[in-house]
Amino acid sequence: MDTAETTLSAREAAVPVTTVAELVADTLVRLGVGHCFGVVGSGNFAVTNALRARGVPFTAARHEGGAATMADAYARMSGDIALVSVHQGCGLTNAITGIGEAAKSRSGVIVLTAETAGASVLSNFTIDQPALARSVGAAAERVHSAASAVADVVRAYTAARAGRRTVVLNLPLDVQAAAAPAVPPAVGPVAARATRPAASEVAAVADLIAAARRPVIVAGRGARAAGPELRELGEAAGALLATSAVANGLFAGDPFALGISGGFSSPLAAELISDADLLIGVGCALNMWTMRHGSLVGTGARVVQIDDDPLALGAHRPVALGVLGDAALTARDLADALRARGGSAARYRTPEVAARISASARWNQTPTPDLSGDGRIDPRVLSARLDELLPIERIVSIDSGNFMGYPSQYLRVPDEFGFCFTQAFQSIGLGLPTAIGAALAQPGRLPVLGTGDGGFFMAIAELETAVRLALPLVVVVYNDAAYGAEVHHFADADPDVDVDTVVFPDTDIAAIARGYGATGLTVRAVADLDAVSVWLDSEPAAPLVIDAKIASDGGAWWLHEAFRGH
Repeated sequence: MDTAETTLSAREAAVPVTTVAELVADTLVRLGVGHCFGVVGSGNFAVTNALRARGVPFTAARHEGGAATMADAYARMSGDIALVSVHQGCGLTNAITGIGEAAKSRSGVIVLTAETAGASVLSNFTIDQPALARSVGAAAERVHSAASAVADVVRAYTAARAGRRTVVLNLPLDVQAAAAPAVPPAVGPVAARATRPAASEVAAVADLIAAARRPVIVAGRGARAAGPELRELGEAAGALLATSAVANGLFAGDPFALGISGGFSSPLAAELISDADLLIGVGCALNMWTMRHGSLVGTGARVVQIDDDPLALGAHRPVALGVLGDAALTARDLADALRARGGSAARYRTPEVAARISASARWNQTPTPDLSGDGRIDPRVLSARLDELLPIERIVSIDSGNFMGYPSQYLRVPDEFGFCFTQAFQSIGLGLPTAIGAALAQPGRLPVLGTGDGGFFMAIAELETAVRLALPLVVVVYNDAAYGAEVHHFADADPDVDVDTVVFPDTDIAAIARGYGATGLTVRAVADLDAVSVWLDSEPAAPLVIDAKIASDGGAWWLHEAFRGH
């Protein structure tokens, strides 16, 4: 018997299973789940404590929406199935935005939500919970009875693990309290099966690569586990490498990597991508964000899309060829096919292109005017200086808003587990819980959050969670005292428009942070950032909140493009 089996047997002997709530927890532990996040009420008290008794780490959030977002970030940055535990009715409705973000991002999250008993038709807690879950793209499951409980949990876990779904598992209160079977069914391993592409499709893509002079590979969320194989394919194909925003860091350090494709692209990256005569999207939707509404697809460029979901192929733009296959398996087969044809060709990988990428592929290397002055700092200057000050072993999380391109492009990350981008629902306010979940998934890295003042105030309750967890989290608040995206969008269209509803008085965010037990720092000029080094040297055990009073750049270019798409 191996160590894992011995440990599990000892735990089973020490923690008896007498109720269905305990059986649910026991089954999840046998299947292998990661961290649990939640807000505990009467309906989810028993199942949460059963998980904790069996060794599952639990983080109490201050709001269910924060708990769901923490779990989403943890699942993305760890590769484990994360759990959310919430009360029936209002506990689930509070969590629904975070659940929607996770579902739209295909994160492996299981939401354990209590549910009123079937007979409790007059309970104020009674809502149609499965319909609510499905309305935001999550799968809905239920533990129906003591006899079916193990099978119900395995079905939910399989959907989360093998199907890459966010699953809301309803736990009716009367079923939770029922006695567990004396001998519950055995639990077997759940494994996802990778789809190998058809040989004819591999040959067809190889033909297109052979005929190309300037191929570019763009990897997305579905290719985050295929970094080595895609680097190998890039070399064999003579292709440049880029990612969608959510896969940022996948090709870090590669001399032919362009960074993010789309609204966050540097001028050079946008130029080289739009000059491609063959674009190969791998696990990437090739949507308006990644392709800048099609402006990054050059005239006459052929587009190939590789995905393991047939519904994804050609969903956002016409493709010359759609290939159904796992990202890693397809990349490996393509590299083998190209090598079998007689070695690698340089194509887009010339010394001249390599030199240009080295010199100016990042925004940090791109000259921009410094708008600092009158007590406000240029957000580009701020971000570039933070990139120099903070250790590279970092995990950067991004809230949504007018500011979001600055930390996304200026703060380098070491790999694909160094960047957490919860933007599928485009909701502001998810940044702080995202940073907490990401930090717990990657405890050896410095957690860094880029957020706006609007998103920070929406989630500020979770600052107490970060303080309680003693996280050395750097929170960079790009503070323009407004919902900046709306200000720039509507004021740019009509200078006389009334924007008072989205403009607020300036607030001393650093002072508020100190009230929570964090370190607060106000930044109005680049010299103020020297205090960050002092904080880093102090071996901090609490967050640093940087209230950066930013100068206006007239509206971020990536949001001009985004609003045009809506």
